[in-house]
Amino acid sequence: MSVVETERLLLRPLTGDDFDDYAAMLADPDVTGGLAESVGTSPADAWRSLATFIGHREIRGYSHWAIVEKSTGRFAGRAGPWRPHGFPGLGVGWCLARDHWGKGYAAEAGRAAVAYCFTELGADEVISVILPSNVRSIAVATRIGHTHLRDTTYRSQRVHIYGQSRP
Repeated sequence: MSVVETERLLLRPLTGDDFDDYAAMLADPDVTGGLAESVGTSPADAWRSLATFIGHREIRGYSHWAIVEKSTGRFAGRAGPWRPHGFPGLGVGWCLARDHWGKGYAAEAGRAAVAYCFTELGADEVISVILPSNVRSIAVATRIGHTHLRDTTYRSQRVHIYGQSRP
């Protein structure tokens, strides 16, 4: 999986070295509460989540990247393409540590992930699965060019499917 650079971000594969920053991000219930993929807040939960994304990359050849601020080298979160078993399509997602909210990083990484899905993965459609209560992610989805496609049930909860087709 390649490294992707945007104006302000370095998107690189997640590794075990990201664990401390990743666990700190997921320890915040405001961060995990908005995720359609339910994740707990303990270090053990963070370990399993990180291992899932790294394993997804091994199985599919792509996964979420670590989001790193170019200006500081700080870990800011994760974002990227995603399609685990049972997922309703090739998706892009994002999750940022709270101290990086409001900087536009989710949209910047999301746009890069959508472009990667179309150019590198040959996708015809890219979706994002978003909880109806997660208005911040709905706003990001709109900023990256997604529109509301439908509502469905995913992992026993109602979700919005936002997405877009290949340009």
